[in-house]
Amino acid sequence: MLNIIQNINKAFDHRIRLGIMSVLMVNESADFNMLKELLGVTDGNLASHTKALELENYIQIEKQFIGKKPNTKYSATKEGRIAFTAHIDALEKLIKKS
Repeated sequence: MLNIIQNINKAFDHRIRLGIMSVLMVNESADFNMLKELLGVTDGNLASHTKALELENYIQIEKQFIGKKPNTKYSATKEGRIAFTAHIDALEKLIKKS
């Protein structure tokens, strides 16, 4: 018997990571403040979850200065887009089987 949850990616288990990837899948990029506002999370929560996704090579982080203000921009990598799409497909199959 096929394990119906085998393709669910543990990297996307947390709602904040799911939210980060959802935003990045429909936007070319998003900056720290945009993600923070959209997801309603603290600076620390957002930083730790983006770091976890970066370690998986699912997102790319670009730090720069706009004028004298620091700006951190995030984008989904090709690998991240593939993994997230597979994760969403697995969730849809799980729901349809239930």
